[in-house]
Amino acid sequence: MLDGHRLLVDAHVHVPRLDTLAPAWKAWARDFGPTGVLEEMWLPDGTPDPARLDALFETEGVDVALLFCEYSPKATGYQLFDDLLPIVEQNPRRFRPVANVNPHLHFPVDRELVRQLDLGAAALKLHPVHGGFRVDDPALFPAYAVLSERQVPLVVHCGTSTFPGSMNEYADPELLYPVLRLFPDLTVVLAHGGRGWWYDSAAFLALSNENVWLELSGLPPKRLPDYYARFDLGRLARRWIFGTDWPGVPGVAANARAVAGLGLPEDTLTGVLGTNAAAVYAGIGGR
Repeated sequence: MLDGHRLLVDAHVHVPRLDTLAPAWKAWARDFGPTGVLEEMWLPDGTPDPARLDALFETEGVDVALLFCEYSPKATGYQLFDDLLPIVEQNPRRFRPVANVNPHLHFPVDRELVRQLDLGAAALKLHPVHGGFRVDDPALFPAYAVLSERQVPLVVHCGTSTFPGSMNEYADPELLYPVLRLFPDLTVVLAHGGRGWWYDSAAFLALSNENVWLELSGLPPKRLPDYYARFDLGRLARRWIFGTDWPGVPGVAANARAVAGLGLPEDTLTGVLGTNAAAVYAGIGGR
């Protein structure tokens, strides 16, 4: 709980093993995260320390943190799903894993997705920019069918990335239109909210589809009114989900308080910081 809000969910957290990553990922964490974060929250062998992470997120007021993995050897390296499980075991009420597949590495994708869902994944995250694939690739359709059947959301990286090997052309939210038409029951979360070139497209998609949400990770909260200047911020904020991209931010609580400082109506703010996520992600808030 943060500053009296009933629920604070950070819907975008990375806690991989350091020895499976590209050097650029570690440089990103050191450049944008808290000073010494890799030394304080990871053990000398590069393994994240579950107890220290649990204590940190408790201090930051985070009730639930969604832990991401990523299979992107062309860009950031490997952040393996199974490496998240010891952290989840430390505090299953706080930590929930998020699945990831890459159609270049997993075949059939639905079999690997089901395996990760059966181990407790709250969503499927796709990273077309780092993974080097389009979200409208028919190879992914079996995964979308599984998500629709199980009522588990799809999280899609929707924003530019500066990591070497990134294919930013695949972040365009317009690539989701055929997916939304073919899978009308699929809930989609746009991670990074259209960062870079697609704020307007992402916002329109969220406002025109009741099952599409904008997730705020990687976006300085004070800049949100500028990024979405063409839209009624109070209306659009009802489609927001709070996330940070930790450890690539100075602090979760600081970002949450910055969102609170935007002057949103109290019920909207409560939704952004927690209850929207509770309604969307599997296994949170009774789902």
